[in-house]
Amino acid sequence: MSDRTHATRGPWTGMVPVDDTALAVTDTGGTGVPVLYLNGQFATQGYWRRVIADLGTGWRHITFDERARGRKSKRSADYSFEAAIRDVAAVLAAREVDRAVVVGWSYGAFVAAHWASRYPDRTVGTVMVDGAQPYDWLNDELEAGIRKTFRRWGWLMSLVRPTGLTPRMTPDQMAESNIEIGRLAREGELGPVLDTISVPARYVVASGESLGSQGGHELICASLPAVTERNPNIRIHAKVPSNHGAILRKDFRAVAGAVREVGAPGPGRG
Repeated sequence: MSDRTHATRGPWTGMVPVDDTALAVTDTGGTGVPVLYLNGQFATQGYWRRVIADLGTGWRHITFDERARGRKSKRSADYSFEAAIRDVAAVLAAREVDRAVVVGWSYGAFVAAHWASRYPDRTVGTVMVDGAQPYDWLNDELEAGIRKTFRRWGWLMSLVRPTGLTPRMTPDQMAESNIEIGRLAREGELGPVLDTISVPARYVVASGESLGSQGGHELICASLPAVTERNPNIRIHAKVPSNHGAILRKDFRAVAGAVREVGAPGPGRG
């Protein structure tokens, strides 16, 4: 594989085909280290604008909206986690990027962790923002509650769908995506993935409680010391005061700092 990490590319915005769909992608271009941003489960690429602004033009920023998210990405028959992994490969291939820093928030952190674990030769480093923390939170009762909640609020989400604020997915599809990540978060599933990451990896963790979390977030975060003890490539870069939903808005500087730490050459990257 030729190293196109620092290849020169001009700014580009367009659609990248993958499987039965197409994804809306934005690439700032330039000669800097590429940074690929992976969104929250139903979020859009605009969430990263403060992180991108803080990092500046010395980096090549690549953002995209997942299947049926945002205003332009198309619907699909497959919204599985494995489809999200394939989408990462498709976007990097379309933009002719061999290696990138992979940064994910929430759901995107799980994708980033799996990508770094599976493809270390294609990963400069990874930053996991308040996600990919091993914890067995899903049970049968909660799974049923998730399905019920998405069905209950489906009508409202359909009303705001034209704005791009909610995905063009059915309530059952959204529920299944949420449940699947609960299964993937289990210690027995996620632990081995994190243990095999061989590139520099950093966590940025929220400490503020979200509405309805009732202390559960702190329990999830409690799993991280064991993760970093088992794998010296993984470190907690920062624990910030904002909550899960506000972290990219209020603590973007910490996220940008973690990107600089894993993406800059020299001592201290491992």
